Amino acid sequence: MLNSFVSTALFCCYSMWWLGRKALTGLRRIDLEGLCWRVFDAKGQVLGRLASQISTMLQGKDKPTYTPNRDDGDMCIVLNAKDIGITGRKLTDKFYRWHTGYVGNLKERSLKDQMEKDPTEVIRKAVMRMLSRNKLRDDRDRKLRIFAGDEHPFGDRPLEPYIMPPRQVQEMRPRARRAMIRAQKKAEAQQLGVTAPKKNKKEGELELSA
Repeated sequence: MLNSFVSTALFCCYSMWWLGRKALTGLRRIDLEGLCWRVFDAKGQVLGRLASQISTMLQGKDKPTYTPNRDDGDMCIVLNAKDIGITGRKLTDKFYRWHTGYVGNLKERSLKDQMEKDPTEVIRKAVMRMLSRNKLRDDRDRKLRIFAGDEHPFGDRPLEPYIMPPRQVQEMRPRARRAMIRAQKKAEAQQLGVTAPKKNKKEGELELSA
């Protein structure tokens, strides 16, 4: 009983040490001077919208000094990757495919299976496919650190929580867009003190019959 407990504790300690070491790999090759440490909370966020914001920060497009031939992006830390929001039927309909190089060995894995195996890879693939395929892509990949939970080894860094911008009207579905526009018009009318006249169904029926 004691031996099993000790072995379990040693395995947990080793796994935590390995995860911390894996998260810190590649930092020596990054010039961290002047970079911000952005923290993204993926809990409840839509996968595509979160990935687009992360790719913008990795490329440094939010800075006035952005140039496409320089890597001026910030460090991006993504937490709670296991709680990312997937819209529609992508869990069952979206597949990741790759080939081993041998004849007839085309492999595929659904998004649901990938989330169960490694949810961090889902966000990484979504972000990396939004970046340009050039020499700067590997450098930007090193600046992206994704964790399935809320624990990370960067507590001694000056972290800045990133607040996701609100959704714009153009990004919403047609029904939600119309509902939002109606709510905005109603709020503006209430501020002006004007109430919209209610339509009388009987008057409309009389006009149609006439």
